[in-house]
Amino acid sequence: MTSYWLDTHPVPERGTPIEAGERHDTVVVGAGLTGVVTALLLARAGQRVCLLEARSVGAVTTGNTSAKASLLQGANLSQVRRHHGEEALGAYVHANLAGQSWLREYMVDHGLAHQVRTAFSYADTHEGVRRLDAEVDAANAAGLPVDWAAETGLPYPVAGAIALAAQLQLHPTLLLAALLDEALATGVVLHTGCRVHDLAVRGGCQVTTTAGTVSADRVVLATGTPILDRGGHFARLAAQRSYALAFRVHGHLPQGMYLSIDEPTRSLRTTPSPDGEVLIVGGNGHPVGRHGSTRELVADLEAWTTGIFPSAVRTHAWSAQDYRPAGRLPLVDVLPLSNGRVVAATGYAKWGMTNAVASALRIAGRWAGAEHAWARVLDDVHASFADLAEGTRSNAEVALAASRGWIAGEATALEGDPGEGRGVVGRLGGRPAARSRVDGVTCTVSGVCTHLGGVLAWNDQERSWDCPLHGSRFDASGRVLEGPAVDDLEVLGGESG
Repeated sequence: MTSYWLDTHPVPERGTPIEAGERHDTVVVGAGLTGVVTALLLARAGQRVCLLEARSVGAVTTGNTSAKASLLQGANLSQVRRHHGEEALGAYVHANLAGQSWLREYMVDHGLAHQVRTAFSYADTHEGVRRLDAEVDAANAAGLPVDWAAETGLPYPVAGAIALAAQLQLHPTLLLAALLDEALATGVVLHTGCRVHDLAVRGGCQVTTTAGTVSADRVVLATGTPILDRGGHFARLAAQRSYALAFRVHGHLPQGMYLSIDEPTRSLRTTPSPDGEVLIVGGNGHPVGRHGSTRELVADLEAWTTGIFPSAVRTHAWSAQDYRPAGRLPLVDVLPLSNGRVVAATGYAKWGMTNAVASALRIAGRWAGAEHAWARVLDDVHASFADLAEGTRSNAEVALAASRGWIAGEATALEGDPGEGRGVVGRLGGRPAARSRVDGVTCTVSGVCTHLGGVLAWNDQERSWDCPLHGSRFDASGRVLEGPAVDDLEVLGGESG
């Protein structure tokens, strides 16, 4: 599943090997938008910066986003207001405005293609209209000119819609490649294909990877959800997976950026290409590892699109993983027991284009002694009763998923070949094991996640093993793909054709 973005503009490989005794002022772990912008800002400020990436630049969320840099974010603003009040809402909006403005200025200055569009949130139900009303109220309270829309341009009726003009959409890997070029030209050192396995803080930071060790005064964890998490972020975040498809469509396409507020979510935007506009449709999100057939979700999204646009022909299908914090505000925290040396940035709740840049501005400003006023407000926000209640519900769901996984994983012995494209979990040697067959190769690995011991579930669309607890994912052979896990699954049966 390669995204339209990574297919049409892959980020060129620019990494170098780790050198013995390598030391920097700051190590940034994770080469998505948060990591690359943070590295660039720190390098501009004169720091010696190293950027570490387990896979390739943009391989995870940034290369698979819908790439809407919008301040109209579904029901997010009213949720922030409900959890934390007016002051925190204002700071959140100012943070996103700062992120959006920085992106817009960067793309204009560097001649990068982007489009200014009206963003719409729309509802299909009376309950959805009520939620839109709360969003208008919250947006207006924060100074955003969101209002009800008489027309949306969509080729199907809606119960109600709200709009915010002059929002930004872009090509994320085109942007990421330009940012990386400048970062490297400014002195950032990039190492790819090296997964971090350990982080020690003793008179500085020692970052141990699969390719060597790098030392630094400070470390930024920009890995979607923090690896080596000493702050308990995994218990404050809900890992969500959603899907996107690209289509060629004959005839007129709606020209806004659209998001439905009711379930199942539908996201629409277009993007220009040499052969005309491409329609990007996303949605059908769900907690990672907790859906019976992800392939059915992709098929449903395609069927919905072709029902609306009969001439649509699918060209790409992909998915992305996001993390929703209980309090709806991004978590940009100094990790406990790190002597103030390690910061993690996560929890963008599917609005990573603006929040990633805002987090980078926040981190760089803090360490450069030029902290933004909105950042100081966000730094002072504490968990509310609503946060605690939602966190309790989320962790209860995790506990239930863990219990069900172990019961199911031990109930039946693992036997036979699952069949092409399928994966099964069963008991082998007294513990859950996972067996799959992909491209004619059968592989048996441990069925237990290396993060906190969740029993894995097969993802039949992406042919991966996904953890229903905190969102770690592994390929069919057991290699870590993403999430808080840092260790591969144990191979139990090897590979057979």
